[in-house]
Amino acid sequence: MGKINLSKSNFELWLSLGKAHHFVDLARQKELNQYGLPHRQTHVLRTIKDLGTNATLAEIAKAVDRKPHVISSQTITMEKDGLIRRIRATPKSSLLRIELTDKGLQMIKSARNSKSFDVIFSFLPENNRQQMKENLDQIAINAGKYLSD
Repeated sequence: MGKINLSKSNFELWLSLGKAHHFVDLARQKELNQYGLPHRQTHVLRTIKDLGTNATLAEIAKAVDRKPHVISSQTITMEKDGLIRRIRATPKSSLLRIELTDKGLQMIKSARNSKSFDVIFSFLPENNRQQMKENLDQIAINAGKYLSD
């Protein structure tokens, strides 16, 4: 039996992962276009809902793994679109609390009715989905550790 070239195998795995991510993102965006909502905004809206009414920019940034200045810019746009409110913790404070508007909540409900994910992942039995999630989570952890070294 020949020796496996792990470097080549890992590179091919990385290419496949990137390709799958790209096409799933495109399918999701196609679905969300009917609501006029970029998928990154959907992720932020969902995170704000999960964090509750006292969500801060730093908490949101950490939860979605983005830089705080990126989330700050994104929330400015989302506020202009009527999806959220950015509220100062106190009148003189620079700390902002982010809360969803009724329109933002409605967008989350609309975006939750995702048929693209059901179609794309339909070939995977539930136990394989769980194993795949665990593997992808571990890949993210390993990559994070690599980046922090």
